[in-house]
Amino acid sequence: MKTETTDHGELETWTPQEVADGLAQGKVTLVDVRTPAEYAFESVEGALLLPMAHFDPRFLPSDGDKRVVLMCGSSVRSGKMARKTLEAGAERIAHLQDGFAGWKKAGLTHIATDMASGAPVRKTPSNG
Repeated sequence: MKTETTDHGELETWTPQEVADGLAQGKVTLVDVRTPAEYAFESVEGALLLPMAHFDPRFLPSDGDKRVVLMCGSSVRSGKMARKTLEAGAERIAHLQDGFAGWKKAGLTHIATDMASGAPVRKTPSNG
């Protein structure tokens, strides 16, 4: 994890593997800020959706000791929303390094759309 001290608080950047491990251990709440269409096409299982177009830090979950990690496609939008969250008064927030593209590049499990049927399908490192 990389941290950056901003004028408004601590901004953390987590690697895809750190986020995957945090999800598996129940220590992370992942919030996807992409559009509903992007999320519906492919997403990280268990990620909540709070699209950037409607993003308001007041709507972020408060999970006590769980770290809230924001994600988007490349980390640009999630970085902007993380900074917005800090500006709104949060002491710290995290976002996913390289976004969903980094998640897939790391070979981590995700939900995708089967183009033949339109059904959701779990993509794992073993089934591509």
